[in-house]
Amino acid sequence: MSILEIVHRTHFVYETEVPTSYNEARLIPAFLPRQRVLSTEVEISPLTWQTQYFDYWESRVIAFEVLRPHKELSVTSYSTVEVLPEKEPREPADWDALLGPKLQDLLTEYLVNSPTTEPSEELAAFAREAAADHTPDETARLVCAHLHDTIRYVPGVTTVHTPAVHAWEERSGVCQDFAHLAVGALRTVGIPARYVSGYLHPRADAEIGETVRGESHAWIEWWSGGWRGIDPTNASDAGDHHVVVARAREYRDVMPLSGVFSGAESSLDVDVQVTRRA
Repeated sequence: MSILEIVHRTHFVYETEVPTSYNEARLIPAFLPRQRVLSTEVEISPLTWQTQYFDYWESRVIAFEVLRPHKELSVTSYSTVEVLPEKEPREPADWDALLGPKLQDLLTEYLVNSPTTEPSEELAAFAREAAADHTPDETARLVCAHLHDTIRYVPGVTTVHTPAVHAWEERSGVCQDFAHLAVGALRTVGIPARYVSGYLHPRADAEIGETVRGESHAWIEWWSGGWRGIDPTNASDAGDHHVVVARAREYRDVMPLSGVFSGAESSLDVDVQVTRRA
């Protein structure tokens, strides 16, 4: 069990004043059986109006507007979260259960690939070969291990809009690319898989009370009798150092901060600090 304190700062600077901006933020950690949100607050400056709601994917969204000229926009979220280790599903599903019509109907949104998650034929073939000789759980782990061994973590090679297949061809990318490749490969063999957006405390050896530079992170969950989390970027299970904010089909469903404005170019600075309290 961990109690993590997270501060996530996002700061936009515009070349000239923009008259208005309309935005959505998905920065509040999810309330889950294994994840208890002890406190949360989001500060926005400047701000004219805001409201909160849950979207289709059950993500908590803050919609806000700035209706006066501004040259900067700052959004800072503060959260304290208790995270428990994940439990094994009592009865892992076999291939007959996964490929049956009932499950295919219930979880169809996590079985269909988009241009963003569609894997290369080479990666899809690896997934099919793994599935031929292994259980769904074993297949999911083999695919994620293969991605970890094949793809190098290299920031700047891709963008948030890059299709997963590009990262595969380049053999490099960031956590978002690892997650898109993993869900795409698992879906091709009939394993429901979803993209997870959240935070990662990167140092298991950090002292209690020590603040470290954290990460806005992405990993995946697959279904085989219950949802299981795995982090293909780090070749590890999603454990008590992973804080879930939102889960959906892919990144575009759960962007931490999105919006529209007109009239200027902008620069962006993002900083995540994580402190382990227990």
